[in-house]
Amino acid sequence: MTQTDRLGLPLLAAGQAQKEITHNEALTMLDITIAMMVERDDLVAPPASPGLGQCWIVAAGGSGDWLDRDGQIAGWTQAGWRFLAPRGGMRAWHGAHGHMVRFDGESWVSESARADGYYVEDQRVVGAQAGAIPDVSGGSFQDAEARSSLNLVLAALRSHGLIA
Repeated sequence: MTQTDRLGLPLLAAGQAQKEITHNEALTMLDITIAMMVERDDLVAPPASPGLGQCWIVAAGGSGDWLDRDGQIAGWTQAGWRFLAPRGGMRAWHGAHGHMVRFDGESWVSESARADGYYVEDQRVVGAQAGAIPDVSGGSFQDAEARSSLNLVLAALRSHGLIA
């Protein structure tokens, strides 16, 4: 076996000359993979001046050094571009979006939990906590059953953190 099963990292071989090259390559790939952060996912060509350690998700139709690397993580290193083929379940912080993305086995998708709420199929279904709503009380016509039901709804919303 010349590489790891999961990430395809190079392995040292018995009697191998210049083991440091293989070892350093594996460390470089781990540096890209661990606590992954990508700048963007909409570029088809490499940026003109990438910074060391910066990574991108190659958009469909990759060109130049990114040709035939669609969907892969492209990381800029001292030795040039390194590519990591994603595996199902991989996650990365997406700098431009400000939230996590996950590789679902076929493509990169935005995570549901984000700073501004919870999303289902990219539609926000839960937002930031709203202000407090007072319990129902008083009024010229009192309906104890309606008031009780409204207070239960308010209690449920509070218990879920949707209102204060």
